[in-house]
Amino acid sequence: MSEPVSQEKEINRIVSGMRSSGKLHLGHYKGVLENWLKLQDEKECFFFAADWHGLTTEYANPEVVKAGIWDMLMDWLAVGIDPEKSTIFIQSQVPEHAELHLLLSFMTPLSWLERVPTYKDQITQLREKDLGTYGFLGYPLLQSADIMMYRADAVPVGEDQVPHIELTREIARRFNFLYRQGKPELFPECQALLMPTSKLPGLDGRKMSKSYGNAITLCEPWKDTEKKVKTMPTDPARVRREDPGTPEKCPVWGFHQVYSTEIERDEIREGCTTAGIGCLDCKKILLTHLNDELQPIRDRREDFAKRPDDVRDIIQAGNEKARREARKTMDKVRKSYKIDYNL
Repeated sequence: MSEPVSQEKEINRIVSGMRSSGKLHLGHYKGVLENWLKLQDEKECFFFAADWHGLTTEYANPEVVKAGIWDMLMDWLAVGIDPEKSTIFIQSQVPEHAELHLLLSFMTPLSWLERVPTYKDQITQLREKDLGTYGFLGYPLLQSADIMMYRADAVPVGEDQVPHIELTREIARRFNFLYRQGKPELFPECQALLMPTSKLPGLDGRKMSKSYGNAITLCEPWKDTEKKVKTMPTDPARVRREDPGTPEKCPVWGFHQVYSTEIERDEIREGCTTAGIGCLDCKKILLTHLNDELQPIRDRREDFAKRPDDVRDIIQAGNEKARREARKTMDKVRKSYKIDYNL
């Protein structure tokens, strides 16, 4: 298993992507996008909408993938992913990704793909879908191609994605050994840049997910957010206002752990355990914090929604920038494979 990147290792280029899942929720923001915002101020970043990865499970419903792309990209822009700082693009609009995936498939042992933990996990979790396909088995290799295309030094990931980075390191090592002997290595062995994981739960205490119906989307109307928070389940022991409660048994407390100050948390704990405050009082404090964070994002999202042509121009410019870099890599890859015919 790869270790977190050490402070001594110089990291210049970052690559990360997200499947086209439509409008994003607070779990995406706290778990991924806040990390991207920090990275784009420090490193050269390539962020892509992974529509091909979406097709590995939604190949029978491609319209779902396409419909989600623009919503997701506008959410990225609304939270502050900046095209002046980062290269933002759509995976399928850089066809070199597919070419590199194909060429790497010739040299990648089948057993390397079969042992990726998330392969069996997802087949189990998505048993209602027919995932006995070549594309689904090969999606970790496509991820490797996405990363290697830009010769990334590191990829921001959570613990569960570390095996994918280790696979990418092995493929890069094998490529360099087979095709670059006596020449400088083409692909660096990228590192897993372990990022802080989101501690934000869903509205019911489970992981926040649209499929669970327990998510607050980044750009939903404020009245919807307000209604969701006010109807959140609380400690079942607090049947009446005068009943004391236990914060750890209440999903709202998980939100306070993320949003509220230490002083506020102390006051909430005291008020809850002594019945000094009611659940609605507790939720009002949370709503204030949520509004402070979400309103600027929603204002920017509304502005981008009014300027769809500008959004398309931003993404097209990112596509072109990514392709220029991809062509440089593929020129070297083709020479390594002896298929540079100079026709």
